[in-house]
Amino acid sequence: MLSILIPVYNYNITKLVNDLHQQCENAEIVYEIVCFDDGSSDNFKEENRTIQKLENLVYHELPQNLGRSKIRNELGKAAKFDYLLFMDCDSQTVSENYIKNYIEKLDPSCLLYGGRVYQPNPPEKEFYFHWFYGTQREQIPVEKRKIQPYHSFMTNNFLIPKSIFLKFPFDENLTQYGHEDTLFGLQLKEADIPIIHINNPLEHEGLETTDSFLHKTKQGIENLLFLSKEYKLIDTKLLRTYKNIKNWKLSFLINIVFQLSKKSLLKNFHSSSVNLKLFDFYKLGLLIDADRKNNAFLK
Repeated sequence: MLSILIPVYNYNITKLVNDLHQQCENAEIVYEIVCFDDGSSDNFKEENRTIQKLENLVYHELPQNLGRSKIRNELGKAAKFDYLLFMDCDSQTVSENYIKNYIEKLDPSCLLYGGRVYQPNPPEKEFYFHWFYGTQREQIPVEKRKIQPYHSFMTNNFLIPKSIFLKFPFDENLTQYGHEDTLFGLQLKEADIPIIHINNPLEHEGLETTDSFLHKTKQGIENLLFLSKEYKLIDTKLLRTYKNIKNWKLSFLINIVFQLSKKSLLKNFHSSSVNLKLFDFYKLGLLIDADRKNNAFLK
């Protein structure tokens, strides 16, 4: 029936896996939990090897890092059952009925997305920016997600029939962080495969420091540029804004403002009074700068 697939990288998954295992046992379903370690440090491997004692558990350490897209494809191909439940390793269940909630809504024709939440209390200062962004931009109520089902989809917590996933694997040219969910959602939309949003979130626990989060933001912008060249139908609010700016011939001016204000922007992101409008401008500045350095992908 169900293959639970977890790509693992530098995170202790023992609590998550034990919880999922217990929920599956309680639900009395046919299942497997498949965990592929994608080149974690030795200390994390040692911690996670303890899950191998569980029944219906496959734990495999890959000889080299495959990247975010390829490892998910490998997990999908290795799965034994007809439904695949993908989740990020730095997650925890919120509901004791998490597995049951998905099982009750299985559909061979569509993808189910359960959502993402963050802890209610602010973390330490160095992790505050990621937490604040997540609570404001990624912790989206199910009714709001349903308005734009393909744009509201993320890869942290979704269930998909294996037959559909094998037809639409992740693009393995995307090796670093960012926008693999944008492309995946577009491909499903083009194929008229519904994304059904339900209220069944996982809590995202793996908060990044501000510097690390900003670095991944830059990687995401680079991926977005690549996708805009390879897939003309890629559409995000950031791309639309930039294309309008190019049409108005304002990109050079905005790039100057961005370069002059970068220090002030970074200071805000490291503070406890984060302004996400400034972060939107920061991402626009990164996109303009990256496009200029990459032979003007965006026409």
